[in-house]
Amino acid sequence: MWYHKPMISKPEPTLSNLNTEALSVAELRALVGRFEQLLTEKNAQIQVLDESLKQTIKRKDADIHERDRYILKLEEIVRLRMVQKFAASSEKLSHQIHLFDEAELEAELAELLDSLPEAQLPPEEAKARKQRQSRTRDFSDTLVRERVELRLTEAEKAGSTRTWFSKVKEELEYIPAQLKVLEIWQEKAVFETATGDEVISASRPVHPLGKSFASPSLLAQVITSKYADGLPLYRQEQIFKRLGHEISRTCMANWVIQLAVQLKPLLQRLRESQCSGDYLQADETRMQVLKEKGKTAQSQKWMWVTRGGPPSQLSVLFEYDPSRAQGVADRLLQGFSGVLQADAYAGYASISKQQGVTRIGCWDHARRKFVEVVRANARVDARQARKLGRSKAEEALGYIRKLYRIETHIKDLTAEERYRVRQELALPELTSFRTWLETETGKVMKGSKTRQAMDYILNQWPELIGYCQRGDLHISNALAENAIRPFAVGRKAWLFADTRRGAEASATGIPSLKQPKPIIWSRCLISATCWITSQRQTRLQK
Repeated sequence: MWYHKPMISKPEPTLSNLNTEALSVAELRALVGRFEQLLTEKNAQIQVLDESLKQTIKRKDADIHERDRYILKLEEIVRLRMVQKFAASSEKLSHQIHLFDEAELEAELAELLDSLPEAQLPPEEAKARKQRQSRTRDFSDTLVRERVELRLTEAEKAGSTRTWFSKVKEELEYIPAQLKVLEIWQEKAVFETATGDEVISASRPVHPLGKSFASPSLLAQVITSKYADGLPLYRQEQIFKRLGHEISRTCMANWVIQLAVQLKPLLQRLRESQCSGDYLQADETRMQVLKEKGKTAQSQKWMWVTRGGPPSQLSVLFEYDPSRAQGVADRLLQGFSGVLQADAYAGYASISKQQGVTRIGCWDHARRKFVEVVRANARVDARQARKLGRSKAEEALGYIRKLYRIETHIKDLTAEERYRVRQELALPELTSFRTWLETETGKVMKGSKTRQAMDYILNQWPELIGYCQRGDLHISNALAENAIRPFAVGRKAWLFADTRRGAEASATGIPSLKQPKPIIWSRCLISATCWITSQRQTRLQK
């Protein structure tokens, strides 16, 4: 029976099991060549493996480096969110600790001046010290004064040769608000004519809301309390109840909405007057409206603000729109030609491309980005701070402070003088800042807040230096932002608008809060509405 004998492979020869004594010279040379070949192959395998390991280590190092950078950026974002949520919202830094603390600063200055000898004080400071020491209250001359006499009894002044009064104190009295009912009686006269009796009635003043029981003064109070004082209607409902008459919040909400409809022609005329100027500032803020068609209650809606107009007729106007699209900006600024100051939002791009419209930027937005970096990374170690570019942010803030310092010194000058100073002082500082940014930006980690802030300024550079073109332009959009700030404060109290009509009514009432006497402004608006209504009725009768 045939069968195959199994093949047994011979083991590779090694130096330990090799009998070299039995080998000839030729066999030894062949064996040495074989070992050299094996050694070369092993070395080649080791080199390939070593190169593979190096590439793997390099990739791992790159991954770890990228991960560390990502972690740094995430930690920076978390710190910034913590600062935004829990820290003070002021943008002042540690070296600016007293820059805006006016009360503390005034108190410290007063103490310092009081410690100086009177001979070393300027005349006006010496007079101010005497007023402080005499405790003069300096009440406004517009306040009504009432004399209260503290008299002696007849027994106390019996036998005296003369008496007189001396002022010993002044007090500020508060007169609580009150409601009263105005009974409107209309006089009528009857005349006998050939056709019968003819009755003539005294003319009645036009009411903005027709048969509403709210007087113009009550309407003005509701508007002022809600938008200037931030009082929601449910709180006003409680206040009026304490004063003697309960007015439901639904009733007051309807008053505000109906007034907005009546005031719309007047506000449209103000919008046309505003767009006739050559310098406008624009901004927008979020607003929650619960019942907006096509949108959820949680989606973002917007309140737009524009400030400007002819120099003698400056106005601040608000407009609600559920969208932040550029079509809204085009509609609000229709017919405007001149300088538009806004942030870097792309919604203003379309209007900026129109003939005669020049867009300039806002240095407050640029500065705020660096302030966020410094605040977010205030407590990180030096190594992390260097990677995140905290020192670069502080250096950039130094350049920006120089620009604001120039603006502080020239704020009381004429437009021509401000333009000249900006050309002489601000432009060289801007040039130095641009050179520094171009040199240092590449040294900061990509994706960090510092790098984003530096890239923002470089990308917006033509718009940011635009304020130097004219002396009447502002370095920032702060006036428009300040117009929005009271609305934002009130929004924390009344939280949201229920419908679009309510949001549009808010846009009508908000301008009253930027007036020095908002209730008088509201009364003037309501009076103007009454006049417009009476003119419309007269035309219809004719």
